[in-house]
Amino acid sequence: MAKRVRVVRMSVEQPLWRALTGYRVLTMVYAVVLAVFGREKFERPWVAFAYLAFLFVWTLATLPKVRSAASCTKRFLGADLVVALTGIMLTPLADIHSQTFDGPTLPSIWTAGAVLAFAIKGGWRWAAFASTFVAAANIIQRGDPSRDTYHNVLLVWVASIAIGYVVEVARASERTLARALEIEAATRERERLARDIHDSVLQVLAMVQRRGTAIGGEAAELGRMAGEQEVALRTLVSSGLVPPTRVSEDAAEGAVVRTVDVDEEPSAEDGVTCDLRALLAPHAGSRTSFAEPGAPVLLPAAAARELAAAVSAALDNVRVHAGDRAQAWILVEDEPGEVIVTVRDDGPGIPEGRLAQAEGEGRMGVALSIRGRLRDLGGTAEVISVPGQGTEVELKVPKALKVSRGKAGTAR
Repeated sequence: MAKRVRVVRMSVEQPLWRALTGYRVLTMVYAVVLAVFGREKFERPWVAFAYLAFLFVWTLATLPKVRSAASCTKRFLGADLVVALTGIMLTPLADIHSQTFDGPTLPSIWTAGAVLAFAIKGGWRWAAFASTFVAAANIIQRGDPSRDTYHNVLLVWVASIAIGYVVEVARASERTLARALEIEAATRERERLARDIHDSVLQVLAMVQRRGTAIGGEAAELGRMAGEQEVALRTLVSSGLVPPTRVSEDAAEGAVVRTVDVDEEPSAEDGVTCDLRALLAPHAGSRTSFAEPGAPVLLPAAAARELAAAVSAALDNVRVHAGDRAQAWILVEDEPGEVIVTVRDDGPGIPEGRLAQAEGEGRMGVALSIRGRLRDLGGTAEVISVPGQGTEVELKVPKALKVSRGKAGTAR
């Protein structure tokens, strides 16, 4: 079944839009209050209050437009800038002395909100474009601008460009993180498939090769062919050519994505614990001793299955490399913060550097079936071996864990 993913957008620029929404409302209220308390200075108060009434309605009516980059269109940005510039240019008409004294314009600091919308939407270039128009309008409105006028104009221009640049950097960081999550998801899927292949197909091919060689005749030829296919399959797995899961293209839009597997209905096991002893007990036999605590060893069901699969892989290695006559021991320890499972054998041990060599040859049993599973559980796998004295594999899994199933599309 094709894997589908649900994408959760967590863009870091969203708080900027929420802040801009609040800024526009507060500065609109400030401009109205400022005009009400300074109404005596207006030669034509009707001009001022007509504009501020329009500004009040415009600000409240356009709040949905400044909630996200998608809703903040170029047409709205242009209209919003025109409203700000109109207010600046109407100031001398309402207050003739505004060209003589450096008093506030009719929209006051609300104008900066229009410029900030450009900065958040399009970055520093858009911010420079909008703030240049605002600067020109302020200079023209003053007639004979003072040093304070130039200072305020330059401050708004530089600040808006800086904010626009920060937004661009944030978006670039989001794209980088989204790409990293995509690579991590694909890598986890490859490793999961590689583990499944190792635990099933590769083991069967290896067994066919050994048995065929031992029987001889036509079976030996089948064993030789199985050996060739085993080598080819190991090479395919280790080269990373196992096809990754498709990750949503929303990552390219600057979203930080968290993808969640939805290719199957939620299992009744989700959130259910499982007694690890029940999964490990079937391994006990004449050549395998099993030591367990007297009380249940509870882990999340998925984690218990993964840990049991890692133990099975370790026992497979005992049978393959230590021989059918080797004795193995499984010890389960239930500690307060973690569960420890130790698999030990009395075989010939592992020569120094053999594990690294096997991994380089594409034999990924320890690397993927054991260490890969424990890593996905947030645990560790340690292999201790002394030539001639057997091998010990110690698996540790924390109890307070969030199970990563090793599937693409699961990123935390």
